[in-house]
Amino acid sequence: MNKIPGKKGQLRINEIFYSIQGESGFAGLPCVFVRLTYCNLRCSYCDTEYAFFEGDWMPFSAIVDQIKKYNCNLVEITGGEPLLQKEALSFMTLLCDDGFDVLLETGGHMDISAVDARVRRIMDIKCPSSGESDKIHYENIGRLTNNDQVKFVVGNRADYLFAKETIKAYDLTTVCPVLLSPVFGIKLTDLAGWILEDHLPVRMQLQMHKYIWPPDTRGV
Repeated sequence: MNKIPGKKGQLRINEIFYSIQGESGFAGLPCVFVRLTYCNLRCSYCDTEYAFFEGDWMPFSAIVDQIKKYNCNLVEITGGEPLLQKEALSFMTLLCDDGFDVLLETGGHMDISAVDARVRRIMDIKCPSSGESDKIHYENIGRLTNNDQVKFVVGNRADYLFAKETIKAYDLTTVCPVLLSPVFGIKLTDLAGWILEDHLPVRMQLQMHKYIWPPDTRGV
């Protein structure tokens, strides 16, 4: 997977906003989101297609200035796929050096090895219904630490079984926290029941922001 040609010390930014963290082990906390432009996946359930190409180039200094206006120490770098922009690596290190607690939301198909060790990587492993499970970069699993989190977005029973078998095959729950997130709109009791039936030691998470605000609202 090739990175997008960029500009030194700049990122192409889709949006920067302050909201409640809706997913991951940080759900419920205030967070500044920096959404980068571009994605090379086309997941069937994608809710941020506007980030595929929309965005403007901004220097690191302007991005940091905007982040600091919100007086919030938790910052998530998301997309799109943030790791498509090579300069994202330097920017995350800059944020860590500046004392921010940095999260990275990544699709799991890009090499995560060069990400600053202080960044908490929240990595998807794409289930079959996404249409992109053939893109999984399985080598990334060996690069995870207990500072990271793995997320499976589950759309149906087949996705759940795929997640269950992958968790077992890689003993994932001993590596880092594992999150199972239902595709928005599916029957929540199904996923909850499967987890309980199998005594699967994972965290079921909802996209909290979609229950606070209308699901298609941008910038929240």
